[in-house]
Amino acid sequence: MDNLSMLWQLDTLTRANEYLDNSTNEPIHLQNFIENRFLGYEHTSEWIDSVSPRSGSILSKVPRSPPNVVEYAINVASRAFQEWSQTPPAKRSEILLRIASILEEKREMFAVWESIDQGKRIMRARSEVTRSIEHFRYFAKYILQYEDSAVRVNKGSGESTLSYEHRLPVGVFAIITSWNMPLCLLTSKIAPCLAFGCTGVAKPSELTSMTAFLFSEVLRRAELPTGVMNIIFGDGPDTGSNLLKSPLVRGISFTGGVNTGIQIRNDTVAEIHKRLSLELRGSSPTIVFGDVDIDEAVNVAAYAAFENSGQLSMGGSVIYIHRSIYREFMPKFVQSVRMDYRCGRELGPVVSEQHYDKIRSYLCQAESENARCETGEIPLGAPMDGFWVTPTVLSNVRNNSLLLQEEVFGPVAILCTFDTEAGIVAMCNSTPNVIGTVVLTNDLSRMRRVAEQLDAGLVWGNCWLGRELSAGYNDMKAVGTGKEGGERSRDTFTRLRTVHVPSY
Repeated sequence: MDNLSMLWQLDTLTRANEYLDNSTNEPIHLQNFIENRFLGYEHTSEWIDSVSPRSGSILSKVPRSPPNVVEYAINVASRAFQEWSQTPPAKRSEILLRIASILEEKREMFAVWESIDQGKRIMRARSEVTRSIEHFRYFAKYILQYEDSAVRVNKGSGESTLSYEHRLPVGVFAIITSWNMPLCLLTSKIAPCLAFGCTGVAKPSELTSMTAFLFSEVLRRAELPTGVMNIIFGDGPDTGSNLLKSPLVRGISFTGGVNTGIQIRNDTVAEIHKRLSLELRGSSPTIVFGDVDIDEAVNVAAYAAFENSGQLSMGGSVIYIHRSIYREFMPKFVQSVRMDYRCGRELGPVVSEQHYDKIRSYLCQAESENARCETGEIPLGAPMDGFWVTPTVLSNVRNNSLLLQEEVFGPVAILCTFDTEAGIVAMCNSTPNVIGTVVLTNDLSRMRRVAEQLDAGLVWGNCWLGRELSAGYNDMKAVGTGKEGGERSRDTFTRLRTVHVPSY
């Protein structure tokens, strides 16, 4: 039995863990998916070890796709574009709905392998798979409803003209996604790419490629036309860079770190025609005003800080508390973290040893700056049996510390105080990489006022993380040029043409 067929049957945690616990089973070898078929192992000369976050042992072997395989995938997508871009929206919608149905049928299998591969809790993985299904259903409906043109009759001094606008797919897209929400991020880009008539080559993170491999089989079973979406594997400096630099790639949709985003802009600076959508890793501070119900505020703030082990760009790892309630809020928050966010229960490990070391370096820096550790600890220098970081709460962090300027991206929360509304708005707006902000207050006027002053693409009032797919999402400041949701996804994957003809 080939690896894919075997994985397709390991659709419960029990079955998957029984397979992984069997020491006679070799690591799972993934395969590139190009032209609606899986390439044989003979096309891969180098492999990347993908390690289980929970155990530290090798989970899978990921192809390091060489330049000729990358070029093959791009050429296939380029040839497929001519026909797919002309496919009627109703037909594209039908295929997207088939993809959603197959995903739903295998929902638990995807959740199981997402949990194993990334380290997240199974409940968190299930919610992300559900969101992935929603991506395809949403865009399947959207393309049947939106208005494509605006018609005007222009009566000038000469002949009158009839003007109308229509949208065209951009072309072949390179889709590169991060490791923190592997399937959800991948489908958030593939769904609109297909919906609006583009073709693509997708490359997930080499750290978390398992569900992308399984999703390739979904595309095959859904009978997506040959070559319309191809999924290849490899690292960023080699495979990713070769993909982005191809002259046949007309657009890039990327989610990941700031440094990689900068490198993408540098690599494509001479190709001004390329459409770039860069969603870069940032922070989402939580602001707690003095009029809140403290117990409710503690629950929301802790959830925002520690969900997915803090590995969410929209996570609220820095929590600003009004000085009037800080002494009451802080011990309740610490107690909540100790009781409700325990390693191996409510919290999984972090994704890799490299990321473990990065988080450890931030905590060592905090110790050197005399920050106070209210709970938690600096993890061991050499991780044992997986990449587990104890949930940590820091206080007494200096205002100029890098911990407040950069995102730790792990199970670490930093508690700070503030005094005035204007002061906290200025403080949040001085941070260059803010994605969203959580505002906790019982004063609705203040909530609206503060939300409209913050330089953040998303603001949550007395809640966190929910977002309608139709609601716009725009990166602001130093977190990229990404656009998602309804019309904004349409703007990313299509270009506008205006036509003028004589009016009779």
